[in-house]
Amino acid sequence: MKIALYGYGRMGKAIEAAALQRGHEVVLRVDQHNAGTPPTGAEVAIEFSRPGTAMDNMRLCLAHGVPVVVGTTGWYDRLAEVEALVEAHRGSLLWASNFSIGVNLFFRLNQHLAALMGAHANYAAGITEIHHVHKLDAPSGTAITLADGIVKGSGRYTGWALTGDDGGAPDNGRVPIRSMRTGEVPGTHEVRWESAGDRITLVHEAFGRTGFAVGAVVAAEWLRGRTGLHTMADVLGPLR
Repeated sequence: MKIALYGYGRMGKAIEAAALQRGHEVVLRVDQHNAGTPPTGAEVAIEFSRPGTAMDNMRLCLAHGVPVVVGTTGWYDRLAEVEALVEAHRGSLLWASNFSIGVNLFFRLNQHLAALMGAHANYAAGITEIHHVHKLDAPSGTAITLADGIVKGSGRYTGWALTGDDGGAPDNGRVPIRSMRTGEVPGTHEVRWESAGDRITLVHEAFGRTGFAVGAVVAAEWLRGRTGLHTMADVLGPLR
């Protein structure tokens, strides 16, 4: 499979290594020096750039008929616009806040626990996420996905709210998210359900970028030959 990489920082390089290990070829590497280069000769594009350039890269790939896997976060308020672009070009796009297989299983555990907690109003939910100092958006896309899972699963919350360093408290029925940026932490996410008597905690801790990179390449393999707007839930398939 011939791959175009949009975003060639540390994550892009990790994706390249994973793609080569799985027998694929990287035919284009795009960073700030050659921004706007079309994905000529590529069978699929993988986009891990910055929130400010992600939309342009998506438009470019869809306009050239190249399926695109999008790992950049911070643009989700424009998801309806992206869906319209995919439909207009009859294209193919797969987006995820996190491509790690482990994290996507974590998402499912989170939503299942939230459903169990729906009837137990004495427990309150909260999320803490920790990332390296280079991450530009806060909260992380992964934390937002976890909050959305809590909203959907429990039926007790209306959204999420970014809190202060102390973690805060639910704000008008919203799930509090605490975001921390320190050192070179690849990514740690904690979901808590706490009552006056106890606490239940789910934690996912990434050890490096390899899991994210392999998952993005697996998503690209799955996307080739398909059309429409997809997520990692489609790649994993239905619950058994």
